[in-house]
This record gives sequence, structure tokens and C-alpha cells, in this order.
Amino acid sequence: MTAISTTTIPFNRAYLAGREAEYVREAMASGLLSGDGPFTRRANALVAELTGGLAALLTTSCTHALEMSALLLDLEPGDEVIMPSFTFVSTANAYALRGAVPVFVDCRPDTLNLDERLIEAAITDRTRAVVVVHYAGVSCDMDAINEVAVRHGLTVIEDNAHGLGATYRGRPLGSLGAMATQSFHVTKNVQCGEGGALVLNDAALVERAEIIREKGTNRSQFFRGMIDKYRWVDVGSSYLPSDLLAAMLTAQLEAFDTIQAQRHAVWNAFDERLAGWAAEHGVGRPTIPADREHPAHMYYLLLPDLNGQQGLIAHLKERGAQATFHYVPLHSAPAGERYGRTGPGGCPVTEDVSVRLVRLPLFAGMSDAELDRIVDGVRSYRPR
Repeated sequence: MTAISTTTIPFNRAYLAGREAEYVREAMASGLLSGDGPFTRRANALVAELTGGLAALLTTSCTHALEMSALLLDLEPGDEVIMPSFTFVSTANAYALRGAVPVFVDCRPDTLNLDERLIEAAITDRTRAVVVVHYAGVSCDMDAINEVAVRHGLTVIEDNAHGLGATYRGRPLGSLGAMATQSFHVTKNVQCGEGGALVLNDAALVERAEIIREKGTNRSQFFRGMIDKYRWVDVGSSYLPSDLLAAMLTAQLEAFDTIQAQRHAVWNAFDERLAGWAAEHGVGRPTIPADREHPAHMYYLLLPDLNGQQGLIAHLKERGAQATFHYVPLHSAPAGERYGRTGPGGCPVTEDVSVRLVRLPLFAGMSDAELDRIVDGVRSYRPR
């Protein structure tokens, strides 16, 4: 048996671009430590530029950005929101908290995205919105989804936690729905430990989004000199991050191209060097349609079965590399059964891929030796 390495390659290693500490010190020296300071405004502008959004508002997490989208929809108890079952719990929680019913739809077997062909059958007279999740940063079929949404009068929200920097037919992800949410969690391509953003593509939503983010007050208008005092004018919560976090994020966003180049180099090496092994053993690799560009957020393999998934994870662990599974289906989770419903036909593809998928370590700054160890570890594994 191979001895366990004492220098484990983690699934994720936070990458620092170089100016994070400088910017945080600058923010501290300014004394402007609360939200909506100079770095918050700089980061907002950079996120809007990268996504092609009309406006962007930093939040304390992608979860909170999703909650803001639910408030902006004015959801009432019993309203329904269509979404994939193959996603993180925050996608469903944000709408369930408003009393809405998450309606879980299956994913495609190729991109693992929400299957646009199944959306229409899940629509009822209570459906208000469709939330798409660009899995691994590979875009959903947004033309087809938006066409269904327009026909039924539904709002489209992009959960773009994986997709900053990716495109669909030349358009940035984050610009393809009425709203989009971003994640700057430590596991994302650019990060500030914990953070997120709400991207707005409908001018009618911007002013109210600012109010919701500021505890339901028009405080932002007060600081811009538009009113003489601010008041409680709507529902809301405290979704605004400290300018210290925004300072760190600004440094990451300014280094976006450098970070992306390193991540793409790792992603491409995995895809090229594992292609032969995958074909020999019936293992699936990521599917990238020709009309989409991905952001190298994730590299995954689809093993033949659950034994293959668990076996590869254990095999790599013995060789000092931390691989992991991904989402457990929401439709069959205890809370999913309690608060949501499953669309017609169930979610058989989701159930299948969730027990076969393995994510490999992928981060900017990965050394050649680490990359070689992961590749060699995978290629030495023989699924039954």
C-alpha cells in the first residue's frame, strides 16, 4: 500500500495576487472601515465591468445576494421558483426563506446545467422566476431559457457563483438575466475569504436594491447628498461588507487576468493529460460547448459509478492530493422535500452524476510538481 504523503495538496489554496495587504493597510489608514467606502466603489465598478452588468453591489456573500434577489422579486408564500436540483443549498434557501417553493428540475447529462428542455413542464400559474446555475462556470443555454421566460412572463436570475469571466455566445455571464449573483468565497477564482455581489441588469431594480442592502433605508441616497436624512422605506437587511474586505477583493479583481491565466494552464493540463486515461476507463470529462468560454473554475471527472468515485478520492488521498465530490441533490434532501417540489419526471440525471463526480484540486499558484502528482495519481487509478 502506498504511504500517505505528509505534504497534502489541498483541494483549494487561497491565492494572493500581491497588493491585498497594501490595500487593506490603505483602508485601515483611511479610517473608512464600514461599507460603501472607496474600495467598495472600486470593486463594484470592476465586477460590473467583468460581468457586463448595468450595476453591481458588493454583499457579504453570494447567499446574501440571492436573498436580495428574492426580496426584489416581492415573492409571496406559495410562489414558485424553478431551479436545478444540482446546486448548492443557498440557491434554494434564499427563496424558501420568503415562503416561496423551490421547484427542482433535472440537469443536462453533458454540461450538468439546468436542462432547458424541462423548464416549461415545471411551470404553473404560481411560477415567478427561473434561477439558472452556470455549473463549473459553463453557461446554461440562455437563449432557450430566456425565450421560455419571456413567453411565460418570468424573471431570470443567474446564480453565477462559478462563472465570473465566462461567456455565452460572446456575452459575459452575469449580463444574461435581470439579476445575477457572484461569489467571492475563498474557493472561488477571485476571493476575499467571504463575499459576494448582486449584479443588476434592469435599471428599475438598482435604487431598490441599494435600499434593501442598507437595511431597508435610503442611506446611500443620503450619503450622495440626494436627501437631508435617511429613513426606513422598505424591507431589507445588513448585506453590506466592510471596506476592508472590499480592499482585499479589489486587489484580486485587478489581477483577474493573471489569476485566470494560471487557472487555465492547470485546467488545460488536466484535460490534455487525462484524456487518454479517461477514454480507456469510461470516465467523463467536462463538456464545453463551442459557443461558450469557461473560466477554469473547476475540473471534474465522472467515474463509472459510486465505487469509482469513492475509490478515486481515496486513491488520491493516499498519494497526498485532496479531491472531493460535489452537490448532493436538493430535491431528495430533507429540507428539499419539506420546502420544495420536484418537477415532472424527477431528477434522474442529477441523482446519477452526484454519486459519480470527482473534483480535482485546482488553484492559481499550483506548482508543476503538484500538478504532476495529481495527474500521475489519477492515471494510476483503475476503476472497476
